Amino acid sequence: MEHWWLLLPLSRPQLLALWLWPPSAGFLQVEMAGETQTVLLNHNATIICKVQGYHHLDITIMGITWFWKHRVSATEVKLFEFFGDHQMTVRPGASVSPWRLKRGDASLQLPGVQLWEAGEYRCEVVITPHKAVGTVRLEVVAYPVSSLFPEQAMVKENEEQLISCMASGFYPTNITVTWKKWTPKNPQYVEFSEGVFTNCTTKNEDGMFNVTSFLMLKPSLEDNMTIYQCVVWHESLPTSQRLNFSLTMIESEKSPCTLKYVFLCAGIIFVIVLILSIFWKQVLRQTNALFSIMKAYSRNTQIDTRETEEL
Repeated sequence: MEHWWLLLPLSRPQLLALWLWPPSAGFLQVEMAGETQTVLLNHNATIICKVQGYHHLDITIMGITWFWKHRVSATEVKLFEFFGDHQMTVRPGASVSPWRLKRGDASLQLPGVQLWEAGEYRCEVVITPHKAVGTVRLEVVAYPVSSLFPEQAMVKENEEQLISCMASGFYPTNITVTWKKWTPKNPQYVEFSEGVFTNCTTKNEDGMFNVTSFLMLKPSLEDNMTIYQCVVWHESLPTSQRLNFSLTMIESEKSPCTLKYVFLCAGIIFVIVLILSIFWKQVLRQTNALFSIMKAYSRNTQIDTRETEEL
């Protein structure tokens, strides 16, 4: 008989009963919490196993054994065992409450569950002379810690602005990061993908994952007071995480460098105009003098012609 050595502390009549009526299936059933249970990393887990049809049990004539099998291994490991007055705990902190067990609750308590403890758990209950077995898969998940940088910004028109949304420390790897925006003209968040780039998921040394999504903006004045939203969804979350970025547009200011060049150009133009003006005045003076000389010469020529005709 399996585990016979664990029955030594029992009394002779109890031991005789177990030997005469070996455990059998069909008369005893246990109820598990469905096919899969999920627990958060570092949280306490209660793996459900309840004996059906029993409201009061004599725990001195019954036994409970919990086994664990890793999801990538076929080898089963015994975590906890209770037979009569004998109790053996392999996994530190694993326990079954004797008070609850008397009421038919053989659930296993596991404090501070880690990622590697995911897998198949098997509950084996023996109530002389019957035995019942139930299995359940335990999934260990870690929710992402998300952050948005920056959360708000004052941006000049046509000036590029990069927004990053980072989700870190999550498990398993599947995660969805999307972007939405809200505008005063359309007071509903609308999903978009323009200017969005999400990098590949990276794995940490502790087995958990990180991912970052980037949004590149080059807004105009019409985008003033727009709210951009990073939406992170992961199976460990009851609802999506939503992080908002507020955008405030400001008019472009003339930089000191631009003003310097404007004044420099204005000074150069003024000097050029001044030089041209002086040069033009000199040309006009010379032209007037030339006209005066030509006029005088023409007058003298006419006088000489008249005198010649008179002679």
